[in-house]
Amino acid sequence: MSTVDSETETEGGDGPDEAPARRWRVFGLPVSVVGAGVLGVVMLLLIVLLATREPASDRQADSPLLGRAAPRIEGTTIQGRDFDSDTYDGRWLVVNFFATWCVPCVQEHPELAGFQRAQRDAGQANLISVVFSDDQALVEAFFDRHGGDWPVVLADPETISEWGVAGVPESFVVDPSGTVRYKLIGGVTAQGLSELVSP
Repeated sequence: MSTVDSETETEGGDGPDEAPARRWRVFGLPVSVVGAGVLGVVMLLLIVLLATREPASDRQADSPLLGRAAPRIEGTTIQGRDFDSDTYDGRWLVVNFFATWCVPCVQEHPELAGFQRAQRDAGQANLISVVFSDDQALVEAFFDRHGGDWPVVLADPETISEWGVAGVPESFVVDPSGTVRYKLIGGVTAQGLSELVSP
């Protein structure tokens, strides 16, 4: 409940025409102190919520490509080899668009590595990464530091546009016939990808 302090203040004059200054109080405390306390509690709750929630991952999203033939990906890998997605065999293909400056991309990298290791044994899917607006030297250093032995393609902006990628990370799952079946945003997990490519 708010009350008005009965004290009056003047700003330096003793004239009878000067209006008294009102100080609002809640539970006997100045409103500014109460407001700061409430704001502090709200910020603390928000920090706890963000720190304890699970990271968003394997979130499927809509795309005009779903149900359509996957656009061809041509370019050079960071190892300097020519790359053409049309030469891939008839297995599932996970196409991961990423950048080294993207925090969720860095967080999902171990999951991609785990998926790639599992697929070496299962033989159900291939994995490629496509660099999104990043420097080749930084990408090379990232893979040297964090590992990963799948093709990393330096594609041109036209390829990025054909896939409709506006931000990273974005991953597409392409079936053995070459049709885009899923688009995933906000990071992936090895288990989630494995479930999508399982027979």
